[in-house]
Amino acid sequence: MTSEGLTTERSPVHAAAREVGAFARGPVFAVAVLVAAVLVVTSARYAHGFDELYFLVAGRDHPAWGYFDQPPLVPLLAGTLDRLFPGSLIAFRAPMALAAAAGVVVTALIARELGGGRGAQLMAAGAYATSGLIVISHWVATYVLDPFLWTVVVFLLVRWTRTRRDGLLVWAGAVTAVSLETKFLIPALWAAVLLSALVLGPRELLSRPKLWLGGLIAIVATIPALVWQATHGWPYAHMADVVSAEFPGYLSFARDGLLGAGMGIGVLALLYGVWRLLRSPDLRPYRYLAVALLLVTLAVLLTHGRAYYLMSVYSLPFAAAATEFSRRKLVRWWKTPVWLAFVLSAAVTVAGLPVWPASMKATTFGPFSLGTVFAGGETAQKEVADGVGKTYAALPPEVRKQTAVYSEIYPFAAAVEYYGPQYGITDVYSGHRGYWYFDRPPDSARDVLFVGFDPDLLRPYFSSVTQVAPGLMWLYTGRKQNWDQIWPKVRAQ
Repeated sequence: MTSEGLTTERSPVHAAAREVGAFARGPVFAVAVLVAAVLVVTSARYAHGFDELYFLVAGRDHPAWGYFDQPPLVPLLAGTLDRLFPGSLIAFRAPMALAAAAGVVVTALIARELGGGRGAQLMAAGAYATSGLIVISHWVATYVLDPFLWTVVVFLLVRWTRTRRDGLLVWAGAVTAVSLETKFLIPALWAAVLLSALVLGPRELLSRPKLWLGGLIAIVATIPALVWQATHGWPYAHMADVVSAEFPGYLSFARDGLLGAGMGIGVLALLYGVWRLLRSPDLRPYRYLAVALLLVTLAVLLTHGRAYYLMSVYSLPFAAAATEFSRRKLVRWWKTPVWLAFVLSAAVTVAGLPVWPASMKATTFGPFSLGTVFAGGETAQKEVADGVGKTYAALPPEVRKQTAVYSEIYPFAAAVEYYGPQYGITDVYSGHRGYWYFDRPPDSARDVLFVGFDPDLLRPYFSSVTQVAPGLMWLYTGRKQNWDQIWPKVRAQ
């Protein structure tokens, strides 16, 4: 058999015979350093995001093997960073900048594995560096770290496909273990990869002992998080209902999934890369991975997942697009518009970061989002926390001593708990999502300062309620039931 596609399945050495070119270390690292530098420079703006504050408070004040809505890694990372560098946004967000820069390098390495030369590697790095992944890397979040981990797993699978070095599968299992401490999504990737390999080849992947050794590593590492979930009634399963309820519709999902690749080069590279992975004879050995990524996309769509989950599958199409494009014999003048497109895409990406003053009101420029949207989401949380803190501090000492602070939603709860100590607030309570598991108010809390939007939420459990700030804060007094009785009733998703 001489067809590369046929020998993919039958010969374990078909791809090992093909050597790859030199790694474009200088240009690729230059792009990665630029990405990290831009993220670090803008990381001090504007304040913590609401998810960041939730992760920080969870990991710092409520460390656990698991949480309602995610495994423990990101909360523990956020909490540790805040302990080591209290109040420093630059230090707090630095790991996400490094993960984004590393994603640039790994995507270039995937292009190299596919046969791409220096130009292809640089284009693949550029596509990743101008995608929506870079914009969201401003925050410390599970949805920033997990796409990078998926990218590493895809790289290891691509490299295994070429070399058949089974040790790569053990490393893939180890990276999967880290991913499972970040989000519980990567089993979807592995299910799709194994199914695709079974149907399209290489079927030998499923018979490799080191694949299953890697799987065992991932499972064992995840046992503590699974035990936490089991002993708390599998709350993560309920998070799927929350995500599904927020599904924006199929058209909006498709739009966001495509535009997340980056307006300009990213969308074109994503579509072209998928097409070439499915059609190019040179990329036939990797077709099973392309089909697997399409299966993941379909699974996310059918389960009404979030469009940003798809950011985890961008790297392979980016690398394939760059590799295939570089193989085409283009006339010389084509190089100018291609690089101009990269420059414009980079400008759009940078404009989407918080490079603008917080006082700037515009959040869009035509169809493009501006980084000022970060200011609205980040500074608002601090303003709410300051308002609650000042109200709490103004209460008479005898009232304040028996008053708990309760938030209707977890973003407000995390913000008040983080900014509250300067006002004498040390603990904040909420029945919303993961906060419900942290703790209930103490028995000494006969009154509650409530921050939220629904004053009827706690009304049945108190004798009287007084509005403190119109539409935002109420003071409940005269608790009528024990907190043990109230707490199960206020749980909300």
